[in-house]
Amino acid sequence: MTSPHIAAPLLEVRALSFQRQDEPVFAPVDFQLHAGELALVEGDNGSGKTTLLRMLAGLLHVGEGALRWRGAPLQRDACTGDILFLGHQLGLKADLSARENLHIATGLNGQRAGVSAAAALADIGLAGYEDEPVRRLSAGQKKRAALARLLLLPATLWLLDEPYANLDRSGIARVNLLLETHTAAGGAALVTSHGAVAFHGGEPKHIRMHA
Repeated sequence: MTSPHIAAPLLEVRALSFQRQDEPVFAPVDFQLHAGELALVEGDNGSGKTTLLRMLAGLLHVGEGALRWRGAPLQRDACTGDILFLGHQLGLKADLSARENLHIATGLNGQRAGVSAAAALADIGLAGYEDEPVRRLSAGQKKRAALARLLLLPATLWLLDEPYANLDRSGIARVNLLLETHTAAGGAALVTSHGAVAFHGGEPKHIRMHA
């Protein structure tokens, strides 16, 4: 039983592992993530960082171990809109504009109160590019268009796989500010990154992946 003085974790990962063609991708992982926490998922290339995030997002089947979300077994359908995954594939339709892509996302996952697509795109640095087809945007602009979902969607848990890739200094600083604001408001995030994360909201947790 959870003590009334200790907040229950948002996410619990117990002895989680994954196999591909009967070969383990990573050793069993155990951790908890509470509201207001940021965790850095660390490990060498091929250690399973992306696989872990995809499992937490419900995109890969859990073979061994258990996942619990808000105290109950994690079910993808029950978490729609509450867990947001941003991976290497940005999930943008190339022939649609950034604004249109965001409208699709909010139609599927809901929309944060008081935030419009136009405001989110301006805040992320895409003012003037809202209606440009995504295929005409640079790699950095496409990344910003995807990151705008963090501002617009009401998800509690962010799963961010290399969110700093293809961004300039101002974009990197913006991601750090997004993380600080999100965790300060009671959200949580798991982040993979090959570089240092300049997070000023407190010492993040470290989750080390091993093959």
